[in-house]
Amino acid sequence: MSNNLDASSNSNVLARGRLAMLGAHLIPSELPHHDILQTLPLSAQLPPPNLAGTLTLVDDRTGKSYQLQVSKDGTVKASDLKKISAGQNDKGLKLYDPGYLNTAPVRSAISYIDGDEGVLRYRGYPIEELAEKSTFTEVSYLIMYGSLPSESQLAEWKFAISQHSALPQGVLDIIQSMPHDAHPMGVLVNAMSALSVFHPDANPALRGLDIYDSKQIRDKQITRVIGKITTIAAAVYLRMAGRPPVLPSNHLSYTENFLYMLDSFGNRSYKPNPRLTHALDIIFILHAEHEMNCSTSAVRHLASSGVDVYTAIAGAVGALYGPLHGGANEAVLKMLSEIGTAQNIPEFIEGVKARKRKLSGFGHRVYKNYDPRAKVLRKLAEEVFAIVGWDPLIEVAVALEKVALSDEYFIKRKLYPNVDFYSGLIYRAMGFPPEYFTVLFAIPRMAGYMAHWRESLDDPDTKIMRPQQVYIGECLRHYTPINARTTSSDADKLGDVAMSNASKRRLAGSGL
Repeated sequence: MSNNLDASSNSNVLARGRLAMLGAHLIPSELPHHDILQTLPLSAQLPPPNLAGTLTLVDDRTGKSYQLQVSKDGTVKASDLKKISAGQNDKGLKLYDPGYLNTAPVRSAISYIDGDEGVLRYRGYPIEELAEKSTFTEVSYLIMYGSLPSESQLAEWKFAISQHSALPQGVLDIIQSMPHDAHPMGVLVNAMSALSVFHPDANPALRGLDIYDSKQIRDKQITRVIGKITTIAAAVYLRMAGRPPVLPSNHLSYTENFLYMLDSFGNRSYKPNPRLTHALDIIFILHAEHEMNCSTSAVRHLASSGVDVYTAIAGAVGALYGPLHGGANEAVLKMLSEIGTAQNIPEFIEGVKARKRKLSGFGHRVYKNYDPRAKVLRKLAEEVFAIVGWDPLIEVAVALEKVALSDEYFIKRKLYPNVDFYSGLIYRAMGFPPEYFTVLFAIPRMAGYMAHWRESLDDPDTKIMRPQQVYIGECLRHYTPINARTTSSDADKLGDVAMSNASKRRLAGSGL
């Protein structure tokens, strides 16, 4: 009974959130398509220098000198370090780089980041310019194929995506069969993985390792993934709301079609509010690609084994699921809710400095300056609130940002707002529950994933990824019969494992 009440309560919360969104859809829009953002200053223009040359190293252990080639990109081959050896039992120098803080496993032409300057560009185009002037469909083509599409190319791209937006019934059945309290990202991972079963024509293990040599087959997988992800995401959301999936429409734009599936209740004449559609389209542009982040690296890593594209993408979605990656915007919303009002910010800041509170949405592994995506989102948040209603948390967010950017503690540590700081507020204003935020991140990121998958297939340097390790365990031990072994008090061992629910039911039924 309690579970039913909880489910009913959750459905009511979801319904109320979406009602605000639906109400906004009924408001007529007076603004032209691209007026939602005023012109933002472009990120710094820094032409890449030629860094080619040589690097001379002297090994103080042996006195030997080594000369390494430095590429024009400023890299040295890690394999060249293997020739630096201290003696017979030394297999050569290795780079110890936990978290890959300074390791480049690939060369890519897809996106460029300068974290010190706060620069992000897709194929050379500043993210601010694309957010202001382009559309997600156009940007996804740019990321995938290297250039902005012509009018006919864009029409072909839109048509191909729409033609591959429908899902096999079996995938919809899998989504519906998930437990009622399953996290939407867990459902998304399973649905994406299931596509590999329903599209065996794309499985190299069945069809041969060379199937992706065909451009036609590659492009089909690209349009399948980008076309189906919105349909999967909508079905996942509707399942949370206790509603059946809605078939996609071939007569709407990409982002418009996604909102149509969420809110139309199957009414084919329904059309989402164009201003909200455009706002979500901008967010999709900002999240489309971000170089070799954790989940994109997972795509490259998995694809290097020759596995089918859907399994590689499912692995990436699993990586995105993590709270240190795609789930971070949910943490921002929780933090702002806990602060409550701008008056509580000084106390919160002191707690952060004393390491008693966690500051979410500030700082980034790459950016040591203001995240250029966050600049766009701050302006976009104001526009969205003007459409659907003001969220009091935006006042807390703006005040917190102002304090942090003027405080020497945060300036010294280069803690600037990142893309997660405002995206959660915008998603909340649009009526999405926090557990769905990462799904909204995953939809546009498919463009980046697929671009890297495609690029890796053409890269002559691509090899199956197999990082080295530094072994620190026992050097050599010999087998001891079980009756001659002793248990050490400080040795690791299996801890207390709770009994499974099934075992509890069986014991309860047996009367023991």
